[in-house]
Amino acid sequence: MCSAQNVDSTRGGLRTLADQRDRKPSDVFAVDGRVAIVTGASSGIGAHMAGVLAAAGAHVYAGARRIERLDELAATNPRITPIRCDVTIEDDLKRLVDTAVSQRGRLDIVVNNAGLSDAPIRAENESLAQFRSVVDVNLTACFALSRLAAIHMMSAGTGGTIINIASVHGFVASAPNNQAAYVASKSGLVGLTRELAGQWARHEIRVNAIAPGYVPTELTQPMMDPDEPSKGYDYIVKRTPMRRPGRLDELDGVLLLLASDASTFMTGQTVTVDGGWTAQ
Repeated sequence: MCSAQNVDSTRGGLRTLADQRDRKPSDVFAVDGRVAIVTGASSGIGAHMAGVLAAAGAHVYAGARRIERLDELAATNPRITPIRCDVTIEDDLKRLVDTAVSQRGRLDIVVNNAGLSDAPIRAENESLAQFRSVVDVNLTACFALSRLAAIHMMSAGTGGTIINIASVHGFVASAPNNQAAYVASKSGLVGLTRELAGQWARHEIRVNAIAPGYVPTELTQPMMDPDEPSKGYDYIVKRTPMRRPGRLDELDGVLLLLASDASTFMTGQTVTVDGGWTAQ
């Protein structure tokens, strides 16, 4: 019977009824003592998520190319360790994983956030080199880091959670805001999330994704000024049923859901946080 089972909670699985009664509701979302990697952590969503996980008690290895930005981030919380990392270089990704494991003895959470956009350019004018560079960062690098992390998680037998940062444009076209490579890569990331989830579920490795709508980042900043509606703000407001862009803190709940034991029976899913953009 289910009530007779008692599996280590760091790997999810079944709990006894007594375990469930003793656990406080706030404990469900706890990540205290866990070890996380966040890529693209020098700004925007990545920097924000690294800060949220660290504030919630995880030790975060923040990876990005701009080490000076990472140093500034690390100064805000002693549980953030900055590591220079180009996600398109496999040796950099391997060093990121190896450093986390060697220093902390474990790896529990991976957030594949590093991203690149080709906007705004029409597909007939986009070079193959530009298209490939976006796919390399947004899709191939996510596979590469997930693979390295999963190899460790399988070997350690601890399981873990991988969170891919997709986009509403993994589900719908971006036109007239032309981004062929971005849309293709984020659509591919949604599919990759499902496939890796299916392959690794037996190892208690959960793979899910978050698909944000338009929130303030370096990529979207020109579109966030209501005083300059022609630069994209009107486009966001008109296409979003909630009639506004999102805020970075509105991603916190789903991040902690997927990073914690609150989602131990959830894998292969992409959660949209988009003000209703994809509900239309």
